Amino acid sequence: MNAQHEFSDEERDTIYGLIALRRDTRHFQRGAQVQEAVLERLLRAAHQAPSVGLMEPWRFIRVRDLSLRARILALVEAERGATAQALGERAAEFLRLKVEGLRECAELLAVVLAPDDGTVFGRRSMPREMALCSAACAVQNLWLAARAENLGLGWVSMFDPASLGELLRLPPGGMPIGLLCLGPVDQFYERRMLEEEGWRNARLTDDPGADRCCDDYWKPAP
Repeated sequence: MNAQHEFSDEERDTIYGLIALRRDTRHFQRGAQVQEAVLERLLRAAHQAPSVGLMEPWRFIRVRDLSLRARILALVEAERGATAQALGERAAEFLRLKVEGLRECAELLAVVLAPDDGTVFGRRSMPREMALCSAACAVQNLWLAARAENLGLGWVSMFDPASLGELLRLPPGGMPIGLLCLGPVDQFYERRMLEEEGWRNARLTDDPGADRCCDDYWKPAP
């Protein structure tokens, strides 16, 4: 095997540790910055993600205008209120959670699905779904790269896509699927934030007494 394609045990363990310590971050250092060289490395990692039919449907928009960030925040707050209303008896509990870091994060990136380029290879029966899966791979690459740079990243999905698309002046067919809050943090969460807040427990856990509902997927069909 070519040496560049073979990882040592230490490198393997580092990768698994990185995956385990990834966090959806909501708390950032105010006034901090991300170096341009670091941001370039992160975006390069994102663009190296796999995609169905090599369609690479993702686009990243760097939001630098503070007035635009404020208008985007207003959309997030509106959806936060609508989500609380939809949650019924858990509304008050939800409203106590910090669900975004737009005010404090050093960088704000909008993740956008580009207008469909007509790719058929691998997505004929699920065209939009495979575009979304491909874009999610790019975000995960960026997320893990950010963690390797000791930066926090949080994916915010609370917004009306059409309204955000208008603010970002997207072309017809373009659709925003996420707002990525990125930047230095004072500390990383020991556990996933929603677990720490008691909102929900992860399905995959090291607790031997936890309900491993995903185990059924490993069982052979009857």
